[in-house]
Amino acid sequence: MSSIRRYAVCGLSARGLASFVLPILGLTDRTADGGFGYGSDEDDLSGYAEVVAIVDTDADRVAEFNQALQRLGRSPIPFFPPTQYDEMLATVVPDAVIVTSPDHTHEEYIIGALRHDVDVVTEKPMVSTAAAARAVLAAERSSNGTVQITHNFRYPAAHRKVKQLILAGTIGRITRVVMDYHVDLRHGASYFLRWNRRRSLSGGLQVHKSSHHFDLLNWWIGSAPDEIFGYGALNYYGPASPHRPGGELSVGELRAKDPYFLAQQESGVFPTDDDSARAGLFGLHYPGQYPGSRPLYLYDAEIDIEDTYSAVARYPSGASLTYSIDFSSTWEGFRVSIAGTHGSISLLHGRTVDGTALPASDHITVSELFGPTRVIEVHPEAGGHGGADPLMRRDLFTGPSPESVELGLMATSTEAAYAVAMGDALTQSIATRRPINLAALLDLS
Repeated sequence: MSSIRRYAVCGLSARGLASFVLPILGLTDRTADGGFGYGSDEDDLSGYAEVVAIVDTDADRVAEFNQALQRLGRSPIPFFPPTQYDEMLATVVPDAVIVTSPDHTHEEYIIGALRHDVDVVTEKPMVSTAAAARAVLAAERSSNGTVQITHNFRYPAAHRKVKQLILAGTIGRITRVVMDYHVDLRHGASYFLRWNRRRSLSGGLQVHKSSHHFDLLNWWIGSAPDEIFGYGALNYYGPASPHRPGGELSVGELRAKDPYFLAQQESGVFPTDDDSARAGLFGLHYPGQYPGSRPLYLYDAEIDIEDTYSAVARYPSGASLTYSIDFSSTWEGFRVSIAGTHGSISLLHGRTVDGTALPASDHITVSELFGPTRVIEVHPEAGGHGGADPLMRRDLFTGPSPESVELGLMATSTEAAYAVAMGDALTQSIATRRPINLAALLDLS
């Protein structure tokens, strides 16, 4: 029996390509040409996995990708629209599916695979609502298939070191955690030029983005919270933005006056050609999702999510969490402080908009309550997301490392469900101005 596992990929997204399809195909920088090289030879997973099908709503995008593969002398990958998902599962019979489609579609793909007893690897967030998370947990309990979630924010070297310090009892029992997160104006604006800007498709950035942070914080604390409360607003984007150029403007006039576009027009985030479909990573176009006939702007009325919010959460141990984030900042990254009964740990991770690391970024400060203060300097590792992605892929496709087992690096479906529920509950709390119980949302009380 072959040891190579067969994967169907649901969603030929930029993330799906870079994190899964290209490494599985072995298209590393050494082996690839035509602009499809990604990562180092260590990212080559072709000896462990193969892609046997692509499921996507955009047949033209998949066709463009398959044409590029053929130019490289590779065979095209069979394509199936979502309406033929069950047929694909029954006829292709993959060992597992990889879900890298828009967040609101995850539930259908995950539960569909579990009905066929097929394993699932899904991008974070696992799903876009607490109700969907509840449905996935129920489906997994009734299936021989399993669900693994790519919460890669656990994997950077500094984050693993913080977990090791906590497990070693360095600061005792955790009492309070504070995280202040900033997404810079380039990265932050990009969410409002994509499907993420509609709550029905993403659950809001509370789910799409912050659930990753919530998972990290829960992992450090060692549990999930009882309840969460928060406030939020749309301050930077949308029709009421203070940065929106005034008047009835043509496309060209809007861009000529838009401060976001003017500040980042060379970044590739802001489309410059409205006559053709938007091109993304590796030059592939999105003719179905982002056609040239439907340009998106930062000030469109359909934007219905918050770009600034803060939360407070309570944990069963008595620990509390304070969290805040904005999506139009002068820098990218976070400050976190973890207080315990015997000391504290603090970490800064960040860079300026031009990519320059902030002074003391990835330096961990450990202060013992009745002892010395020391600084541990941690260097980011090679690979995507500060070295997180290669390590996570190795865990997923070749088996967890001893360190992964020791630290619990691979997120469980229940942990992922709580991260989603925290984001969904925060949205509900913003609307109702009331704390929301998380176990009740997930029917785990």
